[in-house]
Amino acid sequence: MIDEIHVENVALIQEADLVPGTGLTVLTGETGAGKTALLSALKLLMGERADSSAVREGSEGALVEGRLFAGAHDEQGFVAQRRVGPDGRSRARVDGAMASVRELSERVSPLIDLCGQHEHQRLLDASSHVDMVDAWAGAGIAAALEAYRTALDAAQEAARELARVEEASRTQGSRLEEARFAYERICDVDPKPGEYEELEERLPRFEHAEALAGCAHEAAEALSGEGGSLDPLNAAISELSRMGRVDAKLAEFADELTGAAITLEDAAAELRRYRDSVDFDPAELVQAQERFSAFKGLLRQWGPRMEDVFARRDEAAELLSLVDDAEVRVRRAREARDAAENALARAARDLTKRRNMAAPRFCREVGKQMARLEMGRAELVWDSRELPRERWTAQGPCACELLYRSGAGLTPRPLRRIASGGELSRVMLAAKVVLGESDAVDTLVFDEVDAGVGGATARSLAQVLADLARTHQVIVVTHLAQVAVQGSVHYVVRRSDDGDMPETRLVRVEGSDRVTEVARLLSGDASDESLAHARQLLSEAGHL
Repeated sequence: MIDEIHVENVALIQEADLVPGTGLTVLTGETGAGKTALLSALKLLMGERADSSAVREGSEGALVEGRLFAGAHDEQGFVAQRRVGPDGRSRARVDGAMASVRELSERVSPLIDLCGQHEHQRLLDASSHVDMVDAWAGAGIAAALEAYRTALDAAQEAARELARVEEASRTQGSRLEEARFAYERICDVDPKPGEYEELEERLPRFEHAEALAGCAHEAAEALSGEGGSLDPLNAAISELSRMGRVDAKLAEFADELTGAAITLEDAAAELRRYRDSVDFDPAELVQAQERFSAFKGLLRQWGPRMEDVFARRDEAAELLSLVDDAEVRVRRAREARDAAENALARAARDLTKRRNMAAPRFCREVGKQMARLEMGRAELVWDSRELPRERWTAQGPCACELLYRSGAGLTPRPLRRIASGGELSRVMLAAKVVLGESDAVDTLVFDEVDAGVGGATARSLAQVLADLARTHQVIVVTHLAQVAVQGSVHYVVRRSDDGDMPETRLVRVEGSDRVTEVARLLSGDASDESLAHARQLLSEAGHL
């Protein structure tokens, strides 16, 4: 839902703010006042392509920013911004962070349907027609669609597994020999997880055992052996203790050196224990070196890590197993594939049946709304054609589309080929009323929905828009007073030619100003009769 839109320097707009209501918001104005500039600004925010023609002449660039909410449960909302320079280059931001135009489109476009003269919107996209029918049908089709998609995933996985098994069963020559060589070579060494890393740490100690033991022995002797450092240290402690009875300061030195002597004695003892723990076994050293060398050989061929070696062993083992048991494995994989395909076929039939039952009912309901809009005997027709198995998608096994028939006996045609933008907008309006709260799009913007409409049809159109506004935020650009009075919010688009260049302004009207605008829509002037009629219409709509 759109909370607020701010526009600067787009086409004839120098600056404008639009704060639509949660229900029906109407925009009126003289022909040529610049209502399309507002729609152009909205398209920019939705991520449509921009060029320099969108920028107001003489300005430094165009800006469109809006605060939007993604559904009724979105309490925070987000702010989207699009800038277009005089050179046509654009920049986008979402919540203040830089974004690509594609990212902007992904955030904003799903929230808004722009329904105008051949606008790029969901009704023209045949793939969206299935979504509309599914949304309207509700839980029944949702469960069938979920079952179909689960079955499709399972069938695709089964097909991939069969292809893998068949490919492995055909493996011959050098690839098979390489796998056998790798498996046998690695198994000969038989590495254990963590063994290489442990050996890498221990081997240097094995190789330098004698030197390590000798170093520890010499260090221990230097500390506590005959003539070691502890003898003169203990003598110094004894003399300081004796004279400490005369001067307490020397006694303090004696205490400090006593602690150092204890530390040296402990270190000497630890060094001797280390010396005695060093086990020098030439045979064990040779064995460790040979083992380490074997590991290095494996790493050179299948490394650089031992994890890679283990992965190659497992891969080779699986390939050899597949080849050895090829016939059995291929048969089982085919059986699994066939079972998955049968399950998919059942799910596809169920989904198609449910859709083909729901879609005509949806079309009839839309037809009722189209009749309210005085569209004669026009109707929607559901077209469902089964696709070859290889073309089945997550949306379903059929190519489905809502076709439009403008009268009895005429050939239904795709909606995208409808010539009249107003006609297309009214079909969209009828469909959206039927969808109601099940429609995922929050905001609907209608332009030219009243093209060629007048009299009783205008009242019907106004009432249908009011009905739609109960479940959606609706913004309508209109020339009809009957529609304008239904809006809870009313803006007038005015063009001023007073300055150096024309300027479009957007003004919210209420009270007497709104009465005057409705009177203008009725008769083109503000005569007493048209003002009285305007007050009557606004009063009947509950807005006066």
